[in-house]
Amino acid sequence: MKTYEQINKRIESGKAVVMTADEIIDYVEKKGLEQAADQVDVVTTATFGPMCSSGCVLNFGHSKPKIRMTEAWIQDVLVYTGLAAVDVYLGATQLRHGDPANMYHPGEFRYGGGHVIEDLVAGKTLQLFALSYGTDCYPLREIRTYFTINDLNQAIMLNPRNCYQNYNVAVNDSDKTIYTYMGALEPNRKNANYCSAGQLSPLLNDPYYETIGIGTKVWLAGAHGHVYAEGTQHAGGDERTPEGIPKGGAGTLALTADMKQMLPEFVRGVSLRGYGVSLAIGVGIPIPILNVDVLKRTCVRDRDIVAPVVDYSNDYPQNTGKVIGYVSYEQLRSGEIEIEGRKIAVGSLSSYHKALKIANLLADEIRRGDFTLAGPIAALAKDTRSKPLVIREKAS
Repeated sequence: MKTYEQINKRIESGKAVVMTADEIIDYVEKKGLEQAADQVDVVTTATFGPMCSSGCVLNFGHSKPKIRMTEAWIQDVLVYTGLAAVDVYLGATQLRHGDPANMYHPGEFRYGGGHVIEDLVAGKTLQLFALSYGTDCYPLREIRTYFTINDLNQAIMLNPRNCYQNYNVAVNDSDKTIYTYMGALEPNRKNANYCSAGQLSPLLNDPYYETIGIGTKVWLAGAHGHVYAEGTQHAGGDERTPEGIPKGGAGTLALTADMKQMLPEFVRGVSLRGYGVSLAIGVGIPIPILNVDVLKRTCVRDRDIVAPVVDYSNDYPQNTGKVIGYVSYEQLRSGEIEIEGRKIAVGSLSSYHKALKIANLLADEIRRGDFTLAGPIAALAKDTRSKPLVIREKAS
């Protein structure tokens, strides 16, 4: 048994033994669980891919004269101004003003909130345009100016839902191509798309949320952040395999960190043809090896993780709950799956290569003593389900 305090002391002294979730599997096979649990202090996990429920809070400071922003746009992308005078929230999926969207289907969605966030982190100069109704204390009614992230007082990434524990494999059972947040899906199951780092993914290495919870310290695109709440649509009570691996989306995390400390490589705007815009972001989470059981769960392999295959032409949009079948991540990463006797080519929206790079970058920071661990102050729920929105008539 180890404690966070003991592990942090080893980190601070430069003696911590740290391995990625990719490396620990072979190490445990060689040394055995007991010996490995005694020797290894931390296992790093990671993921990189589109996470639509992301965004940021920005504070511009006050102009002369002052303005209470009631409508505002950054690079013509609408931001939410229902906060204090010069605070705004920018969502990753917000479209640029004038984007034709799907008026001429499928739309291209060349630029939106995720791209603004990418440009901010990259240090580019951006335009702010804001309007106001004017008040005695905030008399200015219009402002247009240019800024970089370094001009802002705060640029705080505030993501309500990141790091889905598991996720769907999307196919298309219709006779025409469809365009979804899972990418373009060709008719009659000609292709399939998925989005997860599998055995590297944080919550698949901690399936029962023993070390990842509210308050856990995370690596968010290079910045040191933390889990500030359970993510929206968190459903820890989803059906699981006998080994405890969720067979559906299950857990999610709400994450925050300082954008001024982020690395541009791991913050990328995404255009999804026919669907919209998003933000691809990199997340790394260290798992302290407190005991043998925690270590055992970090040895999960792609072959042990199954994902549900769902038809995105009917069952997903109509919310039927139907699952065609399950396939392992070992099959998915091979580039081909077999469903109902038919082989289907598979593509990934997430990058295992970047996830592995993140896991190694985080491991290096811990080995240098630059990243210590923080345990959760509250656990994530293990028994909740995500409720649907019920369409009702107004009660009399």
